[in-house]
Amino acid sequence: MDVEQDGSGEVLNPALGSNGYRPIVKWWLVVGVVMIIGQIVIGGITRLTGSGLSITKWEIVTGTLPPLNDADWHVEFDAYKATPQYAKINEGMSLQEFKFIYFWEYFHRLWARLMGFVFAIPFVIFWRKRWLDKPLMRRLGITVLLAAVVASFGWIMVASGLIQRPWVNAYKLTMHLSLACILYAYLLWTVFKVFQPNAESFPHSVLKTWAKVLTVLTSIQIILGGIMSGAKAGLFFPTWPDMDGKWVPEVLLQSSMWNVENFVNYDATLFLPALVQFTHRGVAYLLTVIALYFVWKLLKTTNSRIIKQASYLLVSMLVIQILLGILTVINSVGMIPVALGVLHQTGAIFLLSAVLFVDYQLLRE
Repeated sequence: MDVEQDGSGEVLNPALGSNGYRPIVKWWLVVGVVMIIGQIVIGGITRLTGSGLSITKWEIVTGTLPPLNDADWHVEFDAYKATPQYAKINEGMSLQEFKFIYFWEYFHRLWARLMGFVFAIPFVIFWRKRWLDKPLMRRLGITVLLAAVVASFGWIMVASGLIQRPWVNAYKLTMHLSLACILYAYLLWTVFKVFQPNAESFPHSVLKTWAKVLTVLTSIQIILGGIMSGAKAGLFFPTWPDMDGKWVPEVLLQSSMWNVENFVNYDATLFLPALVQFTHRGVAYLLTVIALYFVWKLLKTTNSRIIKQASYLLVSMLVIQILLGILTVINSVGMIPVALGVLHQTGAIFLLSAVLFVDYQLLRE
């Protein structure tokens, strides 16, 4: 990147202001993080309202506008009527009901397009003004690639529910969610770097290891939550702390149920819903114990104000997420409550954020 000199001959980096990156660049990145959170939340609503299969085509440009007249609406509705979801679940629904589910899927895709504009237009301006240095340019390039992968896999996920199953494949849904979380985590880490470029060194290697363990467990828990959501596992055991009166569901104790077929065709038996919910609960308990022990040791080890704040944030989000998880599962009688389900998914993103914030303080050299 080109550089310029001030009157004294000192070399200046035009990408930087007096306190690092220019404020407008910093807050542009924050807006990007917030918009990804919004996209994940809208995606949760889309999934829980059964709206994800309402738009049967992937049109990046022409799909920007919704149906504008009755004829267009009937074309979209007829396309939806040809899907397995309509035939097996929503047969006989009215056009007005279709418009409701269409809205959420359309909004989900529109928000993704909006994120593209919010990123691209300021990016060109900042690049032309030389406010973006090479390290940040590289990170933004990776962000764009991740966003493209997330969008592409979103369509792969939707397509999985347009052929035989009346809903999207749970594993592909989980992959889509996981990729979205990776995109979010990468951009959030970038925000940490531009707001706090020189984090204090943290010499305690054991606690650094525990921080990594905590991050891995949180990631596994989000993946399990995605599978649980895709398989609608919450509907089968809507009780807590037991699972319909059992601590271990009987189906998991039957050796004959442990076969590849039950993992592939997970909606044919109770095996996978039982397994994933049992595992999701177990990892939650393990995550809680490890997080509390980790924070206790961390607070005894350091006097850093920002690390203490990060620890308190982590514990707070962990408690909130546990409560949301319990409330969601015990209210999943007949159907998963949309509000609680979305709050629980959003809580997972904020918990991941808290974990990453702690990681940045401890692991950033």
